[in-house]
Amino acid sequence: MIPLAWMLGLSAIVFVIGVVGVLVRRNALIIFMSIELMLNAANLAFVAFAREAKSLDGQIFVFFVMTVAAAEVAVGLAIIVNVFRLKETVYVDEINLLKG
Repeated sequence: MIPLAWMLGLSAIVFVIGVVGVLVRRNALIIFMSIELMLNAANLAFVAFAREAKSLDGQIFVFFVMTVAAAEVAVGLAIIVNVFRLKETVYVDEINLLKG
């Protein structure tokens, strides 16, 4: 049986990798993948705590987080495709659509 601290440690490491990816990278696709890493780290923590408490509540939260993540990916990729068609780049530094 894997201890709770190890699972939470893995969750923290994956979350930090996601945060670094969001802060360091400028490619919109990499940023979305990093956000997915952070959501999966939260899912791992939910499952770890649910297993420790011998409850299904954490797994229900994971189901809802995965639903939100799927919707975020669908909308995010649609936005990225439209911005790429307009500006021909996916680097967030070069996109200034909201500037007048």
